[in-house]
Amino acid sequence: MVEAKKTPNPVDVHVGSRLRLRRTSLGMSQEKLGEHLGITFQQIQKYEKGTNRIGASRLQNISAVLSTPVSFFFDGLDSQSSGLTELNEPSSDFVHDAPHSAEMLQLTRAFQRIADPKVRRRVLDLVRALSSADDEGEND
Repeated sequence: MVEAKKTPNPVDVHVGSRLRLRRTSLGMSQEKLGEHLGITFQQIQKYEKGTNRIGASRLQNISAVLSTPVSFFFDGLDSQSSGLTELNEPSSDFVHDAPHSAEMLQLTRAFQRIADPKVRRRVLDLVRALSSADDEGEND
């Protein structure tokens, strides 16, 4: 009997992708993060892919090492939860790779270097306006 390969839970995939986003935006390697946590870089890889679930105490440690609140790892999850069916299977709309793109990482790093909070707010408003303009164009 051949056992079907288990698909990672979309929440675990989301938390893992947020972990990768934060780690890479800080310029930290998987190996370095693993050293801080006392685990291997392979375990970090599994967390980032969502194949291994991150326990609450481990997530707390990760958030401390990465200097970010635990809530960061769940940001954006509400909007994606609508992509789940009743059987907790990801819909075709569920995108796993968006936070991993080179452009996203470049944008994040550049945004973090903006010192003036008012300028950061204006950039965020601009991105939101451009995003909603794209959404409006899709309905035409």
